[in-house]
Amino acid sequence: MFGMIVRIEVYPGKRDEMIGILEESARNLAGCLSYVVAKDEGNEDAIWITEVWESAKSHDDSLALPAVKAAVPRGRLLVTRFEKVAVTTPVWNGAASAWPPAS
Repeated sequence: MFGMIVRIEVYPGKRDEMIGILEESARNLAGCLSYVVAKDEGNEDAIWITEVWESAKSHDDSLALPAVKAAVPRGRLLVTRFEKVAVTTPVWNGAASAWPPAS
């Protein structure tokens, strides 16, 4: 397995727009086991993304998909800072059956 934690800062007032772009482009990606987008509670212009993939290759292959390739330039216009915080090797997910929460 392959995991990554990313922190993105966007221009003021653009966080929800960026979340929408991520939501559009990251649906039903082959090899993606989890893609969680979270608002930073301490910074209204920051987003955290926690990803879990079957493999690093699955992640890399996703970057060539049309939806992802189309989203990159749109998102880039909103981003002021992109930080890959960590690359991880996920070993267990005890909450998989409870996600996503009911709306």
